[in-house]
Amino acid sequence: MADVIVFDLYGVIARPQSPAAIRRIEETAGGSGASAAAFWDAYWDCRPPYDAGQDAADYWAAVADRVGARFPDVPALIEADLDSWVDVDPAMVELVGELADRGHTLGLLSNIIADLVPRFEARHGRWLSRFSALVYSCRIGVAKPDPRAYLACAERLGVAPGEVLFFDDREGNVAAAREVGMRAEVFRSADQVRELVFGLPERTA
Repeated sequence: MADVIVFDLYGVIARPQSPAAIRRIEETAGGSGASAAAFWDAYWDCRPPYDAGQDAADYWAAVADRVGARFPDVPALIEADLDSWVDVDPAMVELVGELADRGHTLGLLSNIIADLVPRFEARHGRWLSRFSALVYSCRIGVAKPDPRAYLACAERLGVAPGEVLFFDDREGNVAAAREVGMRAEVFRSADQVRELVFGLPERTA
């Protein structure tokens, strides 16, 4: 049985940006002259330094520079972006409580921007309190798949990497976790976690 379980946040417990949130960001960025495809390429390509602690204004300046445009209202764009990352999956929140109640030590290892942390914690503090370590890329200065991120998480939990079962929705992040000695799995569902931790079969639709 895995006693120490670490979860990625986005794509695992927290939901990715919804279509409505994506539309809001695109509309807020409107008037820049950049195509949607070019905008989102720049949004993601410029993200790693932002995840590692870069200032929001500098991030959006980098995105604007990449697409060769000027955003008409950067504060509103920042707000729309932050609001796009606060929804969670109730089934996973329930599982977090279940795991904690059964005595498992839980950790969170997330690539997350600094401005989002207080907003997310204010909304979801109750279930986040069940984690023994909340390890955020913006606070440790490195983001997954950098091996230092995984080692920092294990250190915060007071365990060796080999004692950790890690779940992430990105194969590259899972591969990097395995490289430092963690047992790691590509996340599919709450039932998948239950099967691996408790030996319960996954339910089929």
